[in-house]
Parts: sequence; structure tokens; C-alpha cells
Amino acid sequence: MLSYSQLKPKSIFILGGGIIGLCTAYYAARKGHRVTILERGQPGHDCCSLGNAGMIVPSHFVPLAAPGMVAMGLRMMFDSESPFHIRPRFSLTLMEWVWKFARSCNAGHVARSAPLLRDLGLASRRCYEDLAALPGNDFGLVKRGLLMLCREDSSLRHESKTVELSNSLGLAAEMLSPKQAAELEPNLRLTIAGAAYFPQDCHLSPEKFFGAIGRQLREMNVDVRFNTEVIGWRLNDGRIRAVETTQGEFSADEYVLAGGSWSPGMMRDLRISLPVQAGKGYSVTLPSPPKLPGLCAILTEARVAVTPMGDSLRFAGTMEIAGMDQSIDVHRVRGITQSIPRYYPDFKPEDFRDLPVWVGLRPCSPDGLPYVGRFGRHANLSVATGHAMMGLSLAPITGKLMAEVLSDEKPSMELGLLNPDRHA
Repeated sequence: MLSYSQLKPKSIFILGGGIIGLCTAYYAARKGHRVTILERGQPGHDCCSLGNAGMIVPSHFVPLAAPGMVAMGLRMMFDSESPFHIRPRFSLTLMEWVWKFARSCNAGHVARSAPLLRDLGLASRRCYEDLAALPGNDFGLVKRGLLMLCREDSSLRHESKTVELSNSLGLAAEMLSPKQAAELEPNLRLTIAGAAYFPQDCHLSPEKFFGAIGRQLREMNVDVRFNTEVIGWRLNDGRIRAVETTQGEFSADEYVLAGGSWSPGMMRDLRISLPVQAGKGYSVTLPSPPKLPGLCAILTEARVAVTPMGDSLRFAGTMEIAGMDQSIDVHRVRGITQSIPRYYPDFKPEDFRDLPVWVGLRPCSPDGLPYVGRFGRHANLSVATGHAMMGLSLAPITGKLMAEVLSDEKPSMELGLLNPDRHA
């Protein structure tokens, strides 16, 4: 493995300025590389992590592709307010993705994936702690854990199994009675049958984190070029020689696809298969909530995430596989807001009237695991995407691992399950 002093600096282009691209740029620049970010959007652009729930969740070690997900999707197919939906449409790429998703929804896949997702989650948590310790890097990191709030006994039984699996993986977790949960949340009433508590989970403010990481990149002279969209490639002898963009052609030693749901669209003419579907999610943020919880939480049956961010309170949810459509479906949003008073009786539906709605497209792989590493076809082309709902949670460790790959070091974690060619 190369030491820092032995490392030969490279020029690296990161294609995408979302949270994964920014974290990859940060860790690559720390290793001494010359880093440029090419971002299709404008300065201050909204990306798929700015309005999310801001959770760092080692507890989420079960991938999206898990037993029961296909049946759940079929049950919810015709419910306009359901939290999970695949919009029927004729698309060969969607058909391929659904077929591979269904094949991955088995216990064996969960057993293989859970230890890796646990390790990624814990490592990312440590990265966030290190980042928060840097001077002036206050992005609202709160390390008080997460509550999975359950209204139904069937959900409690399911969460109990997750707690058992969590403990077997060495993650702290416990089941709580309604009274025990209320002791952790004395500031508001809960209408629940019980809860699961994961004390190692954290939360933060995504907007503040973007500001903090952006400041770090400026201090390290990372070049960020906005309004620069990838439109093609120049190839020669198994390597990328240049990337063609709307602002001209650029050449570098290494190229990293970090465009989230837009990544497959960047890969025209590269003859690479990277199954990704955009999973639309929504959030609403109450600037002055009637009550403010101290912990982040998930309303289990409704699949709604709840995160206090300073004096405001964010509610986020849904996974809608609907292509690159960024329109707002008011029925899905209503499904989020109407579920909240059922768990938190201090809230009323009118509290959410006329609130602005944020929407983001999360990149989903068919097996629920991200793509991290080099492609086999082109020696200097890598990818970091496919994190689905875990983009913010896993962004720093993804960036750190990508920086190791780009530096030709042995990655500090085994990346076999994340191989970007695994669905080729």
C-alpha cells in the first residue's frame, strides 16, 4: 500500500456534485489529488440529499431488496397514498430492474449483505464524527439514537426480529414499551404499541452539512464547475481519454461517475450495464412545530422518517419508482402528512397545510446495495452511486473508499458485493 508521501497525485474528475460526489472529492483531495467536480446543475442546485431525513443509520443493515418486498409492492400497487409504489410503464430497463430486484429479495442476500451494511454504517458514523470535529464544521450532528415507532403488534414482532439480528451483529438495540419510549421522548405524546431503539444511530441537518463540506473543498482548492453536463466520451485502448460536456472536452487521469439517478444517462456509448432506477421521495419541514422530539424516528407502518433539525422538524417518506419524473404527487404527500397524527397526537393535519414540498430522486440498484469501485471495461472509470435511501448515511465512507481505489490502494473494506459489474 502506498503511503501518503509515496502517492503520485492524479487529476480526477468527479461527475456529479451531490453528497456522494462531494465526499469523494473531499477524501481524494486529502490524499493530495487534483480534483475537479463537474455538476450539471447551477450553483446552489438542489440534489437528492438536501431535503432528505438527514439520518445516519447503522441500524439499516437490511437492504431494500429483502424478503416480502415484492409482495408488499403488489399490495400497495393500487393505493395512491402508499409509501412504496412502482409505476407501471413500458420500459425494458425497468423490466430488467424489477426482475433482478425480485431475484435479490431472499434471505440469503440479506445474510450476505447485512454485515457489510453494518460495517459501512458504523464506519460512516465515525467519518461524520471526525468531520464534525473540524473547526467551524457544525452541521447539527446529534448522537442520541433512533426510535422505530410501532402502532401494531405485527410491526412490533417484526422489529423484535430486527433487534435480535442487530444484537447478533454486534449493534446495540432493544425493544421498548410505550412507557419506556415516552421516557426517551418526554416533550411529546406518543400513540404506539411499543418501539425499537437503536442508540448508535444519529442525525444531522443536510443543508448545514453541504455548507460545511463545501467550505472544506474550497479550502483544498477543489474546482467545481457548474452547468456542465456530460454528453459523451472519447475512448482509446480500454481507457477514457476525455469526457465531452456542454462546456467542452476535459481530460484527466481518473473519472468517477457520481451522478446519482442520472449516472446511467452519462454512460452512453460506454457499453456498460448499470441498472439504476430513480426512487422518488418527498419531504415537508415544519419551521415551528407544535412539539419537537429529541430523537429521530421512523413511523414504522407508514414508513415515514421524522427528524428534528434545530428548531424545525422534517418528515420524509415514500419510495416511488417512476422514472426521472420529478413532479409532485399530492396523494403521496398526503399519505405522509396524514399518518403523522396517528403516532404524534399533538400534531394535526392542518399543521401541514400549504407547506412547500421537496422531492428528490434516489438512485436504487436492484439488489439494494450501492455501486462502489472501478468498472472492468475501462481502467480509469469508477462509479459511486446506487445508495437509494442511504446516500447521506453512507456518503463519507463511500468517499473514503473511492479515494483509496483512485489512489491504487487496497480498500480498507471488502468491496466485492459492491462491484459495479455485478449485474453485467
